[in-house]
Amino acid sequence: MVIDITQISAIVAAAGVFVGVVYYILEIRHQTKIRETDLAIRMNPWMNVTGSELTNAIAAVWSLEYKDYSDFVERYGPYNLVKPENRALHMVMNYFEGVGLLLKRNLMALDFAWDLYGSTCFTAWEKVKPLAIGIRRQYDTPDAWSNFEYLYNELKKRNNKQELIDS
Repeated sequence: MVIDITQISAIVAAAGVFVGVVYYILEIRHQTKIRETDLAIRMNPWMNVTGSELTNAIAAVWSLEYKDYSDFVERYGPYNLVKPENRALHMVMNYFEGVGLLLKRNLMALDFAWDLYGSTCFTAWEKVKPLAIGIRRQYDTPDAWSNFEYLYNELKKRNNKQELIDS
């Protein structure tokens, strides 16, 4: 069987069209992901805070002193009370809830989330976990801050894998 130049050029042209279609499909998927990420960030008011606002809120949460949820309520009042401590708690928990949602929906890469929030997320979740559990029970909302918890768990897994690689 002999293949002439016309057949070769037809095969090359067909391959070029195929590659172009695949590229276009991948580009559409990529643009959709970018739009979804942008929408998620714009629609979530907790994601629209400045760096200093978030830093101040995290510092305020880290400075809270409580043993458990009951102790928190006794010292600072109900979670939804409008007080600086409670507002800082809201901001931190809901901000990381939004980041966790981005990660869960594959709108943010795990390594990117690690680079941005790694140890901060660990410290924040470990500080607020007793409050999240207490609020879930009190308000019968078992999925409250589940995306924050998901973020924590995924970053923890990633960190553990990295520690194994590094050792």
